[in-house]
Amino acid sequence: MDAELFPRERTEVAPGAVHLPEWLDPPAQRELLEACRDWARPPAGLRTVRTPGGGTMTARQVCLGWHWYPYAYARTVVDGDGSPVKPFPDWLGELGRRAVRDTLGERHTATYDIALINFYGADARMGMHRDGDEKSHAPVVSLSLGDTCVFRFGNTETRTRPYTDVELRSGDLFVFGGPARLAHHGVPKVYPDTAPPELGLTGRLNITLRVSGL
Repeated sequence: MDAELFPRERTEVAPGAVHLPEWLDPPAQRELLEACRDWARPPAGLRTVRTPGGGTMTARQVCLGWHWYPYAYARTVVDGDGSPVKPFPDWLGELGRRAVRDTLGERHTATYDIALINFYGADARMGMHRDGDEKSHAPVVSLSLGDTCVFRFGNTETRTRPYTDVELRSGDLFVFGGPARLAHHGVPKVYPDTAPPELGLTGRLNITLRVSGL
């Protein structure tokens, strides 16, 4: 949003969880979007995730480095076309390390090797969950492109309250580690048609970077 009355500032939502607005400038957002479009193409492209109970996630997903499926990792798209997972690029790992430095003030030597890219249409949601399938507890890095969403950041004990709702816009960064690493979180709402027009994206992309420890 242009010319805001109160510019958005860095916020520590919980110990170890930091929201940094507008971390990616418009050129960086466009560059990351073009990379996401390449990654979304088959083979091992964008897919619908099916849960063990027979349901489907409304956000579609593509993975890099390691392929996530409920609730494990593999080197091939075991719940899709069976292709080898796309490689995780070094530049994306450096972006993750820089994100941790800029939010938590930490110099992380852990090697980021997983990216989960979720595409949200206007009606997509993500239920409250924990990122607990990794063996490493290095901070999770979350980047937003496109439509604004409500990001609900909760606690480590339950999917219910207490939680904090944070508005994530295109270019925003959210990092959670330390005591917040296993906090429940989700996306209860996406605001359609709120993406920057110059980005050329309808919907929302969330790029989540993790360290597998595998």
